[in-house]
Amino acid sequence: MKEQLYTIPLNDAVDAGDECPFCFIERAVEQDLLDFVLGSSASYMESDVRDMTDKAGFCRPHFQKMFDYGNTLGNAWILKTHYRRMIGEFREQAKNFTPGKLSFKEKLMRSKADAESASTLGNWVRRKEESCYICNQFRDTYARYLDTFFYLYKQDDAFREKVANSKGFCLTHFGDLCDAAETKLSDKEKEEFYKMLLPLMDRNLERLAEDVSWMVEMFDYRNQNADWKTSKDAIQRGMQKLKGGYPADGPYKMKK
Repeated sequence: MKEQLYTIPLNDAVDAGDECPFCFIERAVEQDLLDFVLGSSASYMESDVRDMTDKAGFCRPHFQKMFDYGNTLGNAWILKTHYRRMIGEFREQAKNFTPGKLSFKEKLMRSKADAESASTLGNWVRRKEESCYICNQFRDTYARYLDTFFYLYKQDDAFREKVANSKGFCLTHFGDLCDAAETKLSDKEKEEFYKMLLPLMDRNLERLAEDVSWMVEMFDYRNQNADWKTSKDAIQRGMQKLKGGYPADGPYKMKK
């Protein structure tokens, strides 16, 4: 099947031989988004972009990654206008807030979770914590990659064979594939898909477990001259296989 522009990143991710092609894509997309928000193109200076970032804000992990990225002026511009919006929203919330009045008996009966859910101010803060421009953009892009994965899986024999001979997926993205398969594949296609996917995952989980186990054995003085085989980076690969991501990655920095 001839490659299209939108299929190239997914084919490249599978060809990379990574522990999970979706982790590979996730890292690339997130770095592209950091470049877009803070990079040399200076999109943070565009009023329409800053209007979106002001409204959505950023989650704690992405604020950390933005700080690590290294663009002090860019971060300052984003924070400057985001603060004005946040202060406006805060004042509006505070103006309309009335503390709930509970009797002593009601206070005893209500759980902490109930009390928190009754606070309009608390709900506002939690909505802000859950909102992130980078997460939102990634979520939309990731959904399209899942669509592309199943399109290629159904239409492209070569892609299907590459997946079958790959290192599988991390458990997080494996779960996403299972969820998506319910709506994107017919019953017959699902049967064939899981016939390939489940043994693939089993083999590669076992492979990682063996790498980790061999790394432990290499710390036995009796194996001081033994071959490390494929276990030297077993910790980061083992962690990735279980939860996704790249534990050994350092901060992504702005290119100067």
